[in-house]
Amino acid sequence: MNTSQRICNDILSGDRAALAKAITLMESSLDQHQLLANEVLDLCLPHSGNSIRIAITGVPGVGKSTFIDAFGHYLIDQCHKKVAVLAIDPSSQQTRGSILGDKTRMNRLASSEHAFVRPSPSGTALGGVAAQTRESILLCEAAGYDVVLVETVGVGQSETLVHSMVDLFLLLLLPGAGDELQGIKRGIVEMADAILINKSDTNPKLAKEAENHYKNALQLLHSARRDWKVEVTQVDSISEKNLHKVWKTALHFVDIQKANASFDRTRKEQSAKWFEEQVGNLLLDRFQRDKGLAKLHEELRNKVVEQKTSSRAAATLLVNKVFG
Repeated sequence: MNTSQRICNDILSGDRAALAKAITLMESSLDQHQLLANEVLDLCLPHSGNSIRIAITGVPGVGKSTFIDAFGHYLIDQCHKKVAVLAIDPSSQQTRGSILGDKTRMNRLASSEHAFVRPSPSGTALGGVAAQTRESILLCEAAGYDVVLVETVGVGQSETLVHSMVDLFLLLLLPGAGDELQGIKRGIVEMADAILINKSDTNPKLAKEAENHYKNALQLLHSARRDWKVEVTQVDSISEKNLHKVWKTALHFVDIQKANASFDRTRKEQSAKWFEEQVGNLLLDRFQRDKGLAKLHEELRNKVVEQKTSSRAAATLLVNKVFG
């Protein structure tokens, strides 16, 4: 039995160490690790696709990690589910270092044999999503996890990336939002499939006002999901208030999307988009790793920055250099 088959078999048996190893291989920049990771992923692919993929996003300080710890524990303890968490930690733009502290904020999940918590640095990926998060989701599904939770760094201009890799998009907000929507762009609110007012027990009056505020605001917006009306729910991670409602919402959402044939269609569209993005990422990586092309790439980039040539003309020149 070769290495990739052995790792795949271990993943299918629920071995968390093997799952972690496979994700590490995908995150590696070494060619031999990438080849092995691709082999493992292809072997695991037929066993993936059976989870509910949920993204959790929100401004820093809204309590994403604490909510995930409480919600994940609820799913394990009350619903008898296996839960995987892919927590994307912010990377320093100067050092590319990452705190990777999410496990310390998910004590119950990190210690549960029915959970897998994987903190990964966001690196240079846009939207706070680790470059290999998409493939990590598939591996977690092959390992038998029923629910995959993806925690993003925060709310950013490229949050659409995480939206394109999950089934359900949850937006966490704080009580006392106000008319300014806490600085959150309208587009992100429009992407939300459900809005959760977190830490609602800290100030019930403000939480109720925020709930009413968002319900009213949503009347002016239209959900991108067919036959779906965005729900607003008060939750509290400490008291575990309304966690059952969040899960009920998730199941209801999936039922509706499957009934109108949107669920499978959306996943297929996501896979196609992932492929196109991966092609672009790999081509750019090849450009940068080839010394000659890297030099030309840098020269053309500088000309674009200095407005000596257009982005379109520079890109055409670089691509023609490769393909003729």
